[in-house]
Amino acid sequence: MTTQVLTGQQIAAAELDGWTLLLSFGQGGLETRIHTENFTQGLRIVESIGKAPEELGHHADLDLRAFQVDVRLSSRDGGGVTETDVTLARQVTDIVAAAGAELECGSLTHIELDLDTPAYAKIAPFWAAVFNSEHVIGTEDWGDVGDPRGGLPMIWFRTAEARTEQRVWHPHLWVDPAQVRPRIDAALAAGGALVSDQGAPSIWVLSDPDGNLLYLNTWQPGDSSLCDSQYRPGGSNWIDRS
Repeated sequence: MTTQVLTGQQIAAAELDGWTLLLSFGQGGLETRIHTENFTQGLRIVESIGKAPEELGHHADLDLRAFQVDVRLSSRDGGGVTETDVTLARQVTDIVAAAGAELECGSLTHIELDLDTPAYAKIAPFWAAVFNSEHVIGTEDWGDVGDPRGGLPMIWFRTAEARTEQRVWHPHLWVDPAQVRPRIDAALAAGGALVSDQGAPSIWVLSDPDGNLLYLNTWQPGDSSLCDSQYRPGGSNWIDRS
């Protein structure tokens, strides 16, 4: 098997039921959530899953809880999902089926915090210190503060001339593509609004009743530049479908 990172379309073509591609700290990973009857069943499943990666010379990130096990598969060397991860995902699916448990991905999400700021390099060290995290310098336009242990959301700083006077936080929520419509419908029913779908199927911008924005993200490619923080209720780009 190669170590070449697969595209989202290639992963979708593999038809891995119950699995989704989510980005975490800029790297794609295959993820699933296994629902178990109790902690003991979950522990047995974890032990079985733990043996499979060793046979492939690979690894799996496992999170065991009382009634669920979360699994994330990715190639740290390759920086994303490879054929080995797809093979391992199929093995995990078989292990779960043999144990009489169920897996799904609709309830899985990742959140990032996006801060518009005139000069992120000035404030990023502060946030890295407080979060006990690492500051990753990107370009003059962006940088990250991320927890190498994966226990905290990533902070993504970005600058743009149009936002030089603004300092605004925007949560970015990464979900499975099949979850986009249900999440938008639920947001509208709760009094929110769809601000922009110009970045779809990659990004949708939602607003709560007070005008606070949330970016709904998927792995699917799209023009994210069409969805930025200039969108505000009542503006020329405002889409109200409530």
